[in-house]
Amino acid sequence: MRIVIAGGHGQIALRLERLLSARGHEAAGIIRRPEQADDLREAGAEPVVLDLESASTEEVAAVLQGAEAAVFAAGAGPDSGVARKDTVDRGAAVLFADAAERAGVRRYIVVSSMGADARHEGNEVFDVYLRAKGAADDDVRSRPGLDWTILRPGSLTNDAGTGLVQLKASTGRGTVPRDDVAAVLAELVESPATAGLTLELISGKVPVTVAVKDVAGN
Repeated sequence: MRIVIAGGHGQIALRLERLLSARGHEAAGIIRRPEQADDLREAGAEPVVLDLESASTEEVAAVLQGAEAAVFAAGAGPDSGVARKDTVDRGAAVLFADAAERAGVRRYIVVSSMGADARHEGNEVFDVYLRAKGAADDDVRSRPGLDWTILRPGSLTNDAGTGLVQLKASTGRGTVPRDDVAAVLAELVESPATAGLTLELISGKVPVTVAVKDVAGN
């Protein structure tokens, strides 16, 4: 399959690109800065330089043309302010979904966040982030033209992945290595029966492949 990943230079995205490439898929990562391109090539992915904060739907749809799946893994980052939570964490996700529909790419996977909720209260930057992610998730879930899956990991760590997770509609709070998030995303890409599910993810005791099969079709 050809899979296009928004936020292609992110920590989870680079891990995912390596996994997809190792499985024989064709991964393309959308990046903002040309100097990030070599990192994607090293991960086995095709770099596509495009700024999702300024690109048009048509420009993004052209990148998605011919893909079998789209993964939204972009984020404004922990050092960004309130404005970019809206333009990236919400706005870019909506743009990417618009473009996927225009390009005829039905399979759409979102890397969201545990606690994402458009009605979340609070005035801190992280509160704004959770509202932005929640609003983006609501938008994607409203689209009958997409076979969407929304993944909401717990607190992310750079610990080595264990391959053992808990993946459910509700898991409760917890942590999860980025390695294991990428592994779950790689399985979700290949598991269309998980469409229509919003899933929380933390470390657990179930192998990734089994965890994804257990929720598929529910």
